Amino acid sequence: MILIENVQKTYGHAGSEIVALRSVNLRLETGEFVALYGASGSGKSTLLNLLCGVDAPSAGRILIDGKDLATMSDHDATLFRRQTVGFVFQFFNLLPTLNVLENVMLPGQLNGLGHREAEKRSRALLAQLGLAERWQSMPDALSGGQQQRVALCRALINDPPLILADEPTGNLDSENGLYILSLLKDLSRTKSKTILMATHSHEAARFADRILHMRDGELFEMPHPKAPPMESLYLAKERG
Repeated sequence: MILIENVQKTYGHAGSEIVALRSVNLRLETGEFVALYGASGSGKSTLLNLLCGVDAPSAGRILIDGKDLATMSDHDATLFRRQTVGFVFQFFNLLPTLNVLENVMLPGQLNGLGHREAEKRSRALLAQLGLAERWQSMPDALSGGQQQRVALCRALINDPPLILADEPTGNLDSENGLYILSLLKDLSRTKSKTILMATHSHEAARFADRILHMRDGELFEMPHPKAPPMESLYLAKERG
């Protein structure tokens, strides 16, 4: 589904350039859950931004379902992000003036869903993630784990084939972090979502099918340690 070929990214001008990515090559298959592991500043977020079309590579190319992101107009890139990519952030990025249901509905409405269909999809997602009773709550009335589940619902409203998660457990305690990792794993297994998760946590990376190490803008395949037992773990966790 995703092919990254010799991608480089530099910032600044000649003589004072900062190299964020160095000749990165990567292939991700449909339904694969891949962890992008590395320290802050290693280039993980830069690569995610390139994959969702927010930024453009300085060299190389990125193909998603055969589409070259670099050749898209700004309008086409915006439509691509809405329809193809769901983004999950470390700090949730929920709009504080909208309630839970409105936050989840918004990307669907921006993508052309009518109000009724957007609400139907949003309520179904909130129910699946144990938040059906919190639909009227404002974000600041939720726990961190609940906010991240709302953010995941929002990322899924348009049923994107690709989910990019940037440190999705970095702001959560261990129990809620486990819950979110379990959800992501289940989405790759049961819904064939392709997931690329940036993380600096080796424990979080173990939940992925494959671990890639990002160091100083370069990408290396890592041996995968035995993962913890995962079978739909979140289903057994008390919701709410």
